Amino acid sequence: MEEREMRYFVAVAEELGIGRAAQRLGIAQPPLSRALQRMERRFGAELFDRTPRGVVLTRPGEVLLRESRAALAAIEAAERRTRRAVEGPEALALAVKAGTGAEQLATLLDAYAAEPGAARVDLVLTEFGETETALRDGRADVGLLHLPFEGTAGLDHLAIGAEELVALVPSGHAVAQNSSTTTAEVAAVLPPPRWRGPDGQVPDGPGPVVRDQVQLVHLVALGRTAAVVPAACARSAATAGVAVLPLRDAGPVTVALAWPAHGTSRAVRDLVAVAAR
Repeated sequence: MEEREMRYFVAVAEELGIGRAAQRLGIAQPPLSRALQRMERRFGAELFDRTPRGVVLTRPGEVLLRESRAALAAIEAAERRTRRAVEGPEALALAVKAGTGAEQLATLLDAYAAEPGAARVDLVLTEFGETETALRDGRADVGLLHLPFEGTAGLDHLAIGAEELVALVPSGHAVAQNSSTTTAEVAAVLPPPRWRGPDGQVPDGPGPVVRDQVQLVHLVALGRTAAVVPAACARSAATAGVAVLPLRDAGPVTVALAWPAHGTSRAVRDLVAVAAR
């Protein structure tokens, strides 16, 4: 497959319509339709079910969408990393969500900075679920992930710490009067927030769509949602209207340093070696 074909297919799959995809791509509909037909002939299967309202992915189409996104992200990552190498001395782009592994990260960066020949470390602040994407598309060389909330497919990783999970609930709710709670009780308080996944999609559900910790805390204070989060992320929740409760039935989550499994630079290898020590 050519890169152009993958971009055509992804546009139609995301827009769920050839007309909207053609407009997004800046091309006419007939050549886009012909390109899709050629792809379906090549695979010997339909990638879309055509309906009066647009198109729906078939099972082979769902597989191709997942693989095409990964391939296009790899192409973009190669370009970004090469441009960074061209533009100046080697530096590390480290992606992290606000509050994630703050203590571990500070210790790691101090130890790495003391190493002979240490590269400059530029922080890339990400939203929930975006760190994993930044590692795949080349915006970041390394990143801190919360496992198992974030995925490590295609990434190498090293556990560098752990954080307890806590509950964020509206302070006016009856559950907030308890000294601790359970995940089931939190789920019964209000609909959980809906975070955008690494593929850019938001799951269905009654809870509000949330992009970052600031939005989450605000929505909890307004009584629109309740959530389970790592303890470090809850430090920003110290505001009126939000109660932070320990969980009796949830173990800690792992804070991991992650990096792409292929083509790691000397700076990445050195940082990982410091983290391992």
